[in-house]
Parts: sequence; C-alpha cells; structure tokens
Amino acid sequence: MFAAFLPIFLTMFIVVDPIGLVPLYISLTSQVPQQKRKGIISKAILISFLVLLGFVIFGKKALELLHIEPGSFFIAGGIMLFIIALEMLFGRASHTKTSGREQLDSAGNEHISIAVFPLAIPMLAGPGSFTTIILYAGGYSAGGREFGTFQTTIILIISIILVLVITGILLRASDFVLRLLGETGVSVLERIMGLILAGMSVQFVYDGILRLGFLS
Repeated sequence: MFAAFLPIFLTMFIVVDPIGLVPLYISLTSQVPQQKRKGIISKAILISFLVLLGFVIFGKKALELLHIEPGSFFIAGGIMLFIIALEMLFGRASHTKTSGREQLDSAGNEHISIAVFPLAIPMLAGPGSFTTIILYAGGYSAGGREFGTFQTTIILIISIILVLVITGILLRASDFVLRLLGETGVSVLERIMGLILAGMSVQFVYDGILRLGFLS
C-alpha cells in the first residue's frame, strides 16, 4: 500500500503547493483583522476538502457524462488566477473575491468570500488537484502491483487530508511572517507574488492547451 501512497501523496503535495501558498495567503489577507484569519484558514480547508472529496467520489463519472476534458480545468483555473494576479500587480482591491451578492456587508464579512474564492477554489482545490484525482481515480499500478479503484480512492482521501493539514499548519504560521515584513513588505511581496502568479496562470493555460491536444 505504501508503494502506491507515496507517489500519490507527493503528487498532491506538489500540485497544492502549501509552501508556495503562504505568501499568496499573506497578500490576500493583508487587510483582514488578525482574529479573523484563523477562520479563513478553517473555512478554506473545510471547503477544499469537501470539494476534493466530492471530486474523488463523483468527478471521473461527472466528466465522462459531461464530456469534459481535464485540460479544460487548467485553462479555466489559469484564467481565474491571471485576473487575481493583475489585481495584485496593480494594488487594486480584488473584485474577483466576491460576486455582487457576496459584496462586503455592514459587518465586513469579506473573509468569508476570501475563504471560498480564491483560497479554497482554485488555490487549494484547483485544476491541478482535480486532474491529479482523475489520473489516479481509476486504479493505480506501483511497485509491480495493481491497486484497485477502492484502494486508490482510500489513498487519495488520506493524501488529501494530510496535504490540507500541512497546509493549515503552514498558513497559521504565516502570521509570524506578516509581523516580520510589516505593511511595506507585504505591499512589495504582493507585487512580486502577483508577477509569479501571472506566470503560473499562463502555464496553467498552456498545459491545458497541450492536454486538449491543440498543439500536438
């Protein structure tokens, strides 16, 4: 079982990239009161777990029924992340966090929207993790042994839980980084991460085009 668990866990860890999420999380929550940030993390982790769990159970069948290729998720996620990157680069208040119905109310509940989008979706539960789940959901071979669909499903769920727990720990520790950098440092970091995120988003779109076979 460990022969199948290790590559699946490592793939999920690399795709979710908990370490890389820390500066992005700091940028997204730089204007959120400190006491609300733990709530953002908890909501984001819970929402992303439920989304990924649902995708493990129903994702492959849903895509087959709807005739949706995995590459489509890369393109859609890349476009969403590129919009966020532009807002970070130009230092504008993000309009991608909320819909008209989710705009800030008198109580200042923007943190709820940040937890849902973009932190939970697509940063934690995004096209990369969806595609990873699809690749492994039908069974997996490792170490010369065939693992059935049920075994692989259990391994996927355990891997998702471990990756999200690690992510939660790292994000909670990001408060120390925020205090260390200060407001000026966060502003500079936001621009840098916006540039990096822009490149990541374009790579997502490019990978999606390749997976759809447009450049083959």
